[in-house]
Amino acid sequence: MKNVAVLGAGLVGSLVARDLAADGRWSVLSVDRSEHALGRLAGIPNLATERADLASGAEVSRIASKVDVVVGAVPGFLGTQTVRTVLETGRPVADISFSPEDPFDLSPLAKSKGVPAIVDCGVSPGLSGLAVGRAAARLDSLEDVRIFVGGLPAARHWPFEYRSVFSPTDVIEEYTRPSRCVEGGEVVIRPALSGVEPLDVPGVGTLEAFYTDGLRTLLSTVKARNLYEKTLRYPGHAERMRMLRETGFFSGEPVAVDGVPVVPRRLTESLLFHAWRRPEDEAELTFLRVVCEGRHGGRRVRRTFELLDRTDPRTGDTSMARTTGFPCATGARLLLEGVFTTPGVFPPELLAGDDALYGRFLAELAARGVAVEETEEELVEG
Repeated sequence: MKNVAVLGAGLVGSLVARDLAADGRWSVLSVDRSEHALGRLAGIPNLATERADLASGAEVSRIASKVDVVVGAVPGFLGTQTVRTVLETGRPVADISFSPEDPFDLSPLAKSKGVPAIVDCGVSPGLSGLAVGRAAARLDSLEDVRIFVGGLPAARHWPFEYRSVFSPTDVIEEYTRPSRCVEGGEVVIRPALSGVEPLDVPGVGTLEAFYTDGLRTLLSTVKARNLYEKTLRYPGHAERMRMLRETGFFSGEPVAVDGVPVVPRRLTESLLFHAWRRPEDEAELTFLRVVCEGRHGGRRVRRTFELLDRTDPRTGDTSMARTTGFPCATGARLLLEGVFTTPGVFPPELLAGDDALYGRFLAELAARGVAVEETEEELVEG
């Protein structure tokens, strides 16, 4: 029986660990520094837990060295160094961390060690890239790509009308990191939280979409004339977040308060962690729409990839954990089974051209109740 370590036991990491353990084909080790998080996984067959500080490269190396495959589910600021450490031990890795660094910087290391790293293997980046990669593989040319994605509470609550279904630190990173887009074939920078536009979502209502820096590897792996990602929130949220950002609440520079240095962002994260905390019995949802337009056989066509998932009422698993964790678990299975062994760094869009791999991701999502709708239509020109 092979062994797999899941680094991080938060909402997503714990779901990945449980999902892999349920297979019964391998032994799963969940690692986190929080005893409380690990305690939620106690008593699950084929699943052991271990407390460790994953900010320590030595600890990550020690854990990776005793397993066959590693899953990275740590906060974004630890993501790149964690994947690098795992690769240095010669272990393949499936990772979902939202880190600012370019994951392809680790490709020479992965190739030198002869192992693959499936990165950005969540919902967006992740399934969004899978959809774009599939469109790129099926169309003769790809012209316009629009990605809309968001995780939201099912019910709106003042003042933010938002709940954090993953780390508030990573949410604030979305609101501060400049957004890279492609316009007219050239990479341009747009401020995060800008470009607000309405989007009607069936079964949800009208949301607002704004630029965030979620394209990541798509900027180099997919050639399109226009390409952008926008995050979805209830109307008015972007304006509130811009107000906080421009006032300095997201700043990392200390300010003196009664002679005591205080980092505004640390304080803001602490306050929002409580203000955005989702009550365990509160339902939420995740929506993803990827619209790709291009040409095929002389025709202009539009391919749309869409999913709407909600909190699982049976297990209580959030839709964000499901739509992020299940793709990552699928990536881990490809590594554990030896189905994918090509050395290097591979975001999902580089796997989408393979019918078997693409079908595997969609089949495993469907088996777990995450429905994906794909459509293609011819566009009238002139």
